[in-house]
Amino acid sequence: MRKRIALLMAAVCSFAMLTGCGGGGKDTQTPQQSTTGSPVFNGELERNVTIQVLENDTAIAQGYFDELIAAFNEAYADYGITAVDANMDQYLDLANDGPYGYGPDVLYQANDVIMKYVEGKHVYPLPVEELECYEQIPDAAWQAYETEVDGKTYICGVPVNVQAGMLYYRKDLLPENWETEWDDNGNDIPDMVETWNDMYEFSLERHAENPSQYGYMKSLNDMYFSSGFLFSYGGYIFGDNNTDPSDIGLAAGDAEKGAWVLSQLASTMNEECIDDTITTSQYSKLADGSYFATMTTPDVYTTFLDEMVLVYENEGLTEEEAREKAKENLVMTTLPKLPESGDLTEINPELIDTKAMGGINGYAISAYTKAPNACLAFVDFATSYENMVERNKLLGVAPAREDAAKEAGGISELLYQNLESGNIVLMPSISEVGQIWTPGQTFFIDLAMDVFRTENEKKYKDLEALDAALEKVSKEIYDAIYTLQ
Repeated sequence: MRKRIALLMAAVCSFAMLTGCGGGGKDTQTPQQSTTGSPVFNGELERNVTIQVLENDTAIAQGYFDELIAAFNEAYADYGITAVDANMDQYLDLANDGPYGYGPDVLYQANDVIMKYVEGKHVYPLPVEELECYEQIPDAAWQAYETEVDGKTYICGVPVNVQAGMLYYRKDLLPENWETEWDDNGNDIPDMVETWNDMYEFSLERHAENPSQYGYMKSLNDMYFSSGFLFSYGGYIFGDNNTDPSDIGLAAGDAEKGAWVLSQLASTMNEECIDDTITTSQYSKLADGSYFATMTTPDVYTTFLDEMVLVYENEGLTEEEAREKAKENLVMTTLPKLPESGDLTEINPELIDTKAMGGINGYAISAYTKAPNACLAFVDFATSYENMVERNKLLGVAPAREDAAKEAGGISELLYQNLESGNIVLMPSISEVGQIWTPGQTFFIDLAMDVFRTENEKKYKDLEALDAALEKVSKEIYDAIYTLQ
């Protein structure tokens, strides 16, 4: 590892120089100076330095980060390089805090968060082709961190794991007769986790049998998860592969069918689907059996698991017994398929894949660090095959590395395949993406509320009304980007 890092550093010092992310170059070119004047990637690994790393809260809580920095510090002890927890909020604003000397040297964030720092030159372009992980990460993941300046492309982050909506459900809450009544194709997979039509039917039945229990539950106000239903029928955020903010396509194709699906699913829930209530209660409610299923990202698998362990321990099991039982009964899988018609009551529908908004979480290096070479060494170490496999084991996340995803198997490999096939639509990596959330959330809240309005008060009685509403949202986003700034 150390020999390869030395070669990496030697390669870097032959690159052309620029300042921040704003100058010319291709992929591996890097800046000589940060906006604060510190030398950058000069080929010499700094000695006797401490670098602060901002990591994901779950990675810290589950002990993975402690393991990672301990291993790194041991490997680089001869250089006197020490990585420590930055001990900062994971949503720190580097653009405002960095210039004043407050901020991490290395930060782990989603691609849209990291890339918003590019315009102000708060993070560095990186020599990614020299990293050990480079060939193992697909182009789609690298593209999430690309920026173009004067016709030349730079990469300002290193992908770590794939994020997208996943279905979580309780295996032990399946009907006792599911193998005969809920497995029409005989493939040993319950129908309600294969198609949204069957999930809709099952949710109605479960709630009818016990009013305190529900099938699928999810807060519709979350634009990140709800937008995937629009994408499935041809909607999109920005044109030209999410790089043209003048072309906003939430109403494109038959996106109104996706909104209709959400409305039908909301009708099986309660009014908690309107706001964040389900989002905050999903862990405990799935654990105590109130919910059969929900949708969220892979990185919170351990949070669901821990909640279930507590429930089982309260029922009298030992911690070891409770954890084994929780692992057996908590299932995370890819999203069910959708009916091409958008009608969840249709019998034997033509099915299409459900697309999901996703993101690529990764590492970036602050333009304000005084030890850029040590930071680069940390990123290379943290994205090694061994560490990506370990991250998956402890956190349940899907590695962005192909070899690590294959080693993890199961859901991680499926997520990786969904990314390559286009069923995961990555959040745009341009700053204008910040304008989509409020208009989108406002619409999805209103859509959820509509389910609980009286018949004569409903706004969205047909597909035409839904299409008009999505056109309105697209215009609101356009205005926020171009008219109201």
